Amino acid sequence: MKRPLRDVPARPDALLAALRGALDGTGPALRPVEDRGPAGTSGAGAPGPLVPRSVAVVVPTSGSTGEPRDVLLSADALRASAGATERRLSGPGRWVLALPAHHVAGLQVLVRSVLAGTTPAVLAAGPFRPPAFVAATGTLPDDLPRYTSLVPTQLVRLLDDPAGRDALRRYDAVLVGGAATAPALLARAREQDVRLVTTYGMTETSGGCVYDSRALDGVQVALDDDGRVLLGGAVLADGYLGRPDLDAVTFTGDPRVLRTQDLGRLDDGVLTVLGRADDVIVSGGANVAPAPVEAVLAELPGVAEACVVGVPDAEWGQRVVAVLVLRPGAAAPALDDVRGLVTDRVGPASAPRAVVVVPSLPLRGPGKTDRRAVGRLAADATSATSDTTTTHRAPGAPTPERSQA
Repeated sequence: MKRPLRDVPARPDALLAALRGALDGTGPALRPVEDRGPAGTSGAGAPGPLVPRSVAVVVPTSGSTGEPRDVLLSADALRASAGATERRLSGPGRWVLALPAHHVAGLQVLVRSVLAGTTPAVLAAGPFRPPAFVAATGTLPDDLPRYTSLVPTQLVRLLDDPAGRDALRRYDAVLVGGAATAPALLARAREQDVRLVTTYGMTETSGGCVYDSRALDGVQVALDDDGRVLLGGAVLADGYLGRPDLDAVTFTGDPRVLRTQDLGRLDDGVLTVLGRADDVIVSGGANVAPAPVEAVLAELPGVAEACVVGVPDAEWGQRVVAVLVLRPGAAAPALDDVRGLVTDRVGPASAPRAVVVVPSLPLRGPGKTDRRAVGRLAADATSATSDTTTTHRAPGAPTPERSQA
């Protein structure tokens, strides 16, 4: 049995009405498409292929590889994910949508709202700004628990804003995911009495399926012999639209599991994600995982965000470079301080050999750092010199004001 697939602009008003029919089977399956034009355009109603009857939503994604693909999510998988989220939190609630609805994290806010019988508050169109989040938060009634879902960059901006901090405290749970959240950022949020819940998952698992490092009900987590994270359970996607080749290498085993590209550590049911296997930097013959280094760098005073990449180097093969976004008015940390801290905490092979300051990290999707683009920025910023004692500034990076004695 097949059902038609219809493209719908990823505007919450358009998606909410169509989602009900997609989930209960009375309407076509939906593929949210980024809304780039006037209301009612961007491919609304464009015909698509037939999909299996079980499929409710097809979510376009490039994952972390940049390769476009369409993920088939069944109504059963979406319901399983939403139900597991409610059981882990405080039951059905009212949501604020602060993420794009054509990505799975934003779409799940709508799905959870539909299944809970509530209407989400939606931020005003445009780039994310704390005042818009504060205004949307103020519209939520207090008859049910209040929830929202953010990426780390949004969390940083809200914590830097007094009204944003007050708004965050009003939530029964603030989900944060889409990218690794630095321990220093988590500590900062919790010091402000924000009820933060870290999430790990992907489009192929109907969104987050591991909360605060523990699997949701009905989700299985394991590691293969290479240390890659395996995820299973009712939340898994049916596969990829028209890509049986990807299905065969991504979804394996019996019972069926998703073989992710992430390396992990599993201790008594607690999952620690160490980063993507293909993000590992080989420098001087040593393997350097960026995630532990980034966690240390995020603890440095004045550092808002950190990304660690490898750039080609004739001597080392790859040079470890720290790319930093600073808080307003902050001075860049000295390279010697960066190297000393990382050496003490992670090891000398992981110590960056250059620091590059940028105004912001390039992103692919909501909150996902585009490491390839960061690598190009780092290579361009450091190509003119092999000096490893200088902090480099990419174009547009702010120069902090100097204090006067």
